[in-house]
Amino acid sequence: MTSDTTPDTPETPTSEQPLADRGSNRSQRPGSAEFLRFVTSGWAERPASTATRSPAADHTAARRSALSAKFPGERLVVPAGAFKVRSNDTDYRFRPHSAFAHLTGLGMEQEPDAVLVLHPVEDGTGDDGSAHHAVLYLRPLAGRDTEEFFSDSRYGEFWVGARPTLEDMETTTGIRTAHLDDLRDALAKDVGADGVQLLVVPDVDEAVEAVIEEIRAAEASGERDTALAESLSELRLVKDAYEVEQMRLAVDTTIEGFEKIVRALPAAQAHARGERVIEGTFIGHARQEGNAVGYETIAAAGEHATTLHWIDNDGPVRSGELVLVDAGVEIDSLYTADVTRTLPVDGTFTEVQRRVYQAVLDAADAAFAVAKPGTKFRDVHAAAMEVIAARLDEWGLLPVSAEQSLLPENQHHRRWMVHGTSHHLGLDVHDCAQARAELYLDGILEPGMVFTIEPGLYFKSDDLLVPEEYRGIGVRIEDDVLVTADGNENLSAALPRDPDAVEAWMARLLA
Repeated sequence: MTSDTTPDTPETPTSEQPLADRGSNRSQRPGSAEFLRFVTSGWAERPASTATRSPAADHTAARRSALSAKFPGERLVVPAGAFKVRSNDTDYRFRPHSAFAHLTGLGMEQEPDAVLVLHPVEDGTGDDGSAHHAVLYLRPLAGRDTEEFFSDSRYGEFWVGARPTLEDMETTTGIRTAHLDDLRDALAKDVGADGVQLLVVPDVDEAVEAVIEEIRAAEASGERDTALAESLSELRLVKDAYEVEQMRLAVDTTIEGFEKIVRALPAAQAHARGERVIEGTFIGHARQEGNAVGYETIAAAGEHATTLHWIDNDGPVRSGELVLVDAGVEIDSLYTADVTRTLPVDGTFTEVQRRVYQAVLDAADAAFAVAKPGTKFRDVHAAAMEVIAARLDEWGLLPVSAEQSLLPENQHHRRWMVHGTSHHLGLDVHDCAQARAELYLDGILEPGMVFTIEPGLYFKSDDLLVPEEYRGIGVRIEDDVLVTADGNENLSAALPRDPDAVEAWMARLLA
């Protein structure tokens, strides 16, 4: 892969050449006026626009109105984010910040450097009668008579394809658009000691934050930025109808990926790094059917399953062992599933594996039983822990009774399950993470909330406090749950959970 953003290449590079310009030396691109004239001429008219309004647009308008109500008189700045360097002059694939995606409906690789601004207005004259009107500031499509068109490897059409026009983006999102070059003046308007206060989502775009720090009085800016980030996170605690539809699609697509994983198990066993066969199978599926994986896939075979976030995935996959796969497809709208299944590599659980698996399944079922409107979020975890503690007590692993272990000052059972049972899920795999504790951990479950239920048990191979037969076994079962008016729906129920059903499902796929 070659890359270059500097149009002129010196015929004889010298040691005085600035470091930033030296990457262009390998391109050997001509810099003559004749080349510039020739490369920017002779292009056909662009085809007519095919842009249509996104199905998310009506929902994003309602989300912006809800946010507006919390910050009357303040200018809210929500950047998409910028490219991040992977190595030297190559970037990671761009993904917009989740708050930006939530408020605009833009997904996939849209739209680097863009900034959504909610400008305050008076007397309810904003969008849909709100206290703000939204403007999306973008880097528009450059003309083919510009050097950017052919010379800019990060943004140029010749290198990365054509960007949408401002008009196309306005049609798609339903948000007024403006050139990114207008952003600074728009942010500075009426800002002052007695004027508009400027708030920005922190830690998203350093360049935008730098501009804002130049503009605003900084007395309480940090606190208000935190409040904005907090509100944007809390806005996603309850999903609207469009979001629920997207979550269903993400989960269904993920289930298809798990089926491909099972079919790939023979190839995984035949490879020295069979875990990567599993990982590669799922990543390929995620890119074919969605945008990407929602997080780094965990393909943990044998002892590796006792490491909670095992993503090296460089180990063998052996018959007779278990493989724990924690994976989720992020679809084009950027909503992601998060599903875990622990599978017997050869399709059949041993007696001990089944015993541990059943304990985890029982804990998950207990959590499902309480996951309904009116319950506290933290009570879902508590229900699962009661089962985990009771089962460990039955097996003689606890130094105290299950009841004593469950006391806050003890928690002995957590040695074998150190993570929580649930987290909210949506645009981020750990969604709503900046919400206040009183609305998250102590929040009351409401219809439209989507979260995981994922208890586990992990017995490391060198754990001398458990019998040898348990050592090296790690089991987690994770499903994605939608709270409904009268209970909950397991969005990932189509993926077998019961050990008998898992064995039958695997036998069918491996036949």
